[in-house]
Amino acid sequence: MQFAFFTHLPWPEGTDPKQIVEQATQQIQYAEELGFKSAWLAEHHFTRYSIGSSSLILATHLAAVTKKIRLGTAVLVSPLHNPIRLAEDTATLDLVSGGRLDVGFGRGNSGYEYHGFNISSSDSQERFQDSVKMVQGLWTTPDFSYQGRHYQVNRGNLVPAPLQKPHPPIYIAATRTPATLEFAVSSGHNLCVAVVQDTADALDLCGRFVRLSRESGHQVSMADIPFFRYFYVAETAEQARLDTQARLDWVVDIMQWRRFINEGSEVHQRINDWRSARTEAPLSYEYLIENRAIIGTPDQCLAKLQSFRQQGIEYFGCNFDFGGMPHSKVMRSMELFSREVMPRLK
Repeated sequence: MQFAFFTHLPWPEGTDPKQIVEQATQQIQYAEELGFKSAWLAEHHFTRYSIGSSSLILATHLAAVTKKIRLGTAVLVSPLHNPIRLAEDTATLDLVSGGRLDVGFGRGNSGYEYHGFNISSSDSQERFQDSVKMVQGLWTTPDFSYQGRHYQVNRGNLVPAPLQKPHPPIYIAATRTPATLEFAVSSGHNLCVAVVQDTADALDLCGRFVRLSRESGHQVSMADIPFFRYFYVAETAEQARLDTQARLDWVVDIMQWRRFINEGSEVHQRINDWRSARTEAPLSYEYLIENRAIIGTPDQCLAKLQSFRQQGIEYFGCNFDFGGMPHSKVMRSMELFSREVMPRLK
């Protein structure tokens, strides 16, 4: 099995953005030291759920302080960006990283993010597909022209070109929308699986994608799909629960809270005020550890990963840092995982 590190860069009340970035950098440097294949950053806007609004800038910083680990975007919300700028920035990052960039694209799912950019989410699918086509075209084609309803380019020549040929690997987040899955299949791009989807649904999605890819002639293997889950290893099951319950509760609560926000955001509000007033029950901790997370002792985590492997998952992404997990606990979990679990899956 190959392993990836993933982070949203969460920003709970009372935590410091500068420290979050510094600690995430140390965690990714440690992931490189431990033999992780890649590190992936999310993009979100206007929310404490994530301070990864400029994930390519963060990835460029990481490129300067690492040597081997691949750097991925999971994902760039391409409808919110100018595709020409995205093509230039990703190509430059691929160059300065020595060809270590993996580019995940997605539509995002937060209406208030689109509202903040003054972009209608109703045509996000069209914007999404056009933007990915434009970026790929600019990466690979001299004098590239494209005339879409939302984006156009006239005989554009990308400077610099990406180092990887023909271009950096492309991954598509297709959690729920059939049109996005169809686009990923028809274009021959790979899939990436987010932490927010239940495991059974995510495995079903991977199976459908691989079957459709085979039928389309692209033959993308399930073994190459990055499959992300919330992840935590502790010496005992009791310690694992003690360390993670409040952190997973924060994740689920802020995700639920964000669903009710159509404009503005929750940044300058208190989550406990919202919790006291909400009318919809959150997902339980038990549900989360069964359906979206791998949390427990080394043996418990190993058993779940072996089960995933039996179902075709060979590229597993660990979201160690969720809900404001203390840095020392993230590093301890990573160390325990590398010592007690990773060697048994090689």
